[in-house]
Amino acid sequence: MRYYLAIDIGASSGRHIVGWPEDGKIRTVEVYRFPNGMKETDDGLIWDLETLVMNIRMGIEEAFKYFPDIVSLSVDTWGVDYVLMKGEKEILPCYAYRDSRTGPAIPEVHRRMPFEELYRRTGIQHQPFNSIYQLYADQTAGRLAEADAFLPMPSYLMYRLCGGKAHEYTEATTGGMVNAKTGEYDPAIVEALGFPRHLFPKLRKPGTVIGAYRGMKVVLCATHDTASAVEAIPMEGNELFLSSGTWSLLGMKIPSPLTDRKSMEAAYSNEGGVGCSLYLKNIIGMWLVNRLREELCPGKPWDEITAEAEQDGFDGLVDAEDPDFLAPESMKEAFDAKLAAKPASTAGYFRCAYRSLADTYGRAVRTMEACTGICRSKLYIVGGGAKNNYLNRLTAQATGKQVIALPMEATAEGNIKVQIRADIQEAGQ
Repeated sequence: MRYYLAIDIGASSGRHIVGWPEDGKIRTVEVYRFPNGMKETDDGLIWDLETLVMNIRMGIEEAFKYFPDIVSLSVDTWGVDYVLMKGEKEILPCYAYRDSRTGPAIPEVHRRMPFEELYRRTGIQHQPFNSIYQLYADQTAGRLAEADAFLPMPSYLMYRLCGGKAHEYTEATTGGMVNAKTGEYDPAIVEALGFPRHLFPKLRKPGTVIGAYRGMKVVLCATHDTASAVEAIPMEGNELFLSSGTWSLLGMKIPSPLTDRKSMEAAYSNEGGVGCSLYLKNIIGMWLVNRLREELCPGKPWDEITAEAEQDGFDGLVDAEDPDFLAPESMKEAFDAKLAAKPASTAGYFRCAYRSLADTYGRAVRTMEACTGICRSKLYIVGGGAKNNYLNRLTAQATGKQVIALPMEATAEGNIKVQIRADIQEAGQ
């Protein structure tokens, strides 16, 4: 039996999952899990890189205890964040995407290249944390002048294992600098913003081997976690998908990007997938309820929270796409500021959050169908949110779609699927 290790790291946790093909399916077992999160410091919101790397290595040791003959490994993470490098050393701090430093950079970027032109070239919706704005903030602060490389987060973590430096296609597309037609960093954008050209290498495709660690090949999967998750969904055709985690990413596979004005005004992104373009919308997802839980009822079981929310009578809604929910000091106060009447109970806040998410999904689906001219009858849901039956029912009602919830480790399975394909291809050569 040939075994493969997926290291799937999200904004709140990471996990090591070993998988193998069996009877036409990918079987998986989780061998290690660790907490992750941004640290609030005097410098701003940052990632603790050394703790991340330590946990990655500890998880690999744990995997070896049960599966000593692992063929390869790969790392996937969230999008947009990166590490600046000078030689073999990191230029610290490593800022997290929720840090507010990009505020002044955004109008400066758009002065040099209007957003309409950026969207026409990249097809990426405006988000204040996109890599393009983070890099411009770094340039203004003098940090880019020190750097001879920047590595997207999953590439950096694999570099720490094997020494190989690479920019993988699906992760790179999230940052707002990859040309939607060529699939490479857009030189016109790089030049307009005055970025050093040497920081932007040719992109590598999923399945590329970049090195080795302790006898295992280190392979680029679809290193953006959404692209890996979509790769695992057993769709009959190109139905709708919803990757429901800290962020909700709702979309469909399309053969080529849509970068027209209608898509731009509807704030849809064209992110890289494995052999396709992912036409999707980024929506603030389970972040809403995770933060409410931290603030209002830490440690309370989720099944109790959802049961009480379902029974509550509060009927207020908020716009789950409102940027004020991105990084509020108090999520409860952020809800209070948007509601005409405040919930009378803790359960009311959760009910409002779940119903607002479903309402946002419904509007997003209708807009997507209007932009693409494509109507689908099914919506596949993966990620942590797929286990929430109450939210799934609300989503079915709001979208009018048949919801197929797959409480699987979709991102890890997609990660492993690409590794298996790379292994078979290498054996064939």
